[in-house]
Amino acid sequence: MDNQNLIDMANRIGEFFDSMPDREEALTGIADHIRRFWEPRMRRALLGTLDEPDAQGVEMLGIVREALLKHREQLTPAAPAAV
Repeated sequence: MDNQNLIDMANRIGEFFDSMPDREEALTGIADHIRRFWEPRMRRALLGTLDEPDAQGVEMLGIVREALLKHREQLTPAAPAAV
């Protein structure tokens, strides 16, 4: 998965929500959009970039990073069920 592309997509979502006057509503909106419309492997990969110290390439917007950190638990996909 191309982490730079995921960060770029998340930044576009963040740019949209950053214009909202209520910061908490914007953070929740970013997280909710990613949770509802991104498949689990995309969310896992994006959340994984939070743990990389200075990921190369596209830089994540502060509002996106804040939303991911604040809502990380809700964004983390459930582990696949054992068969």
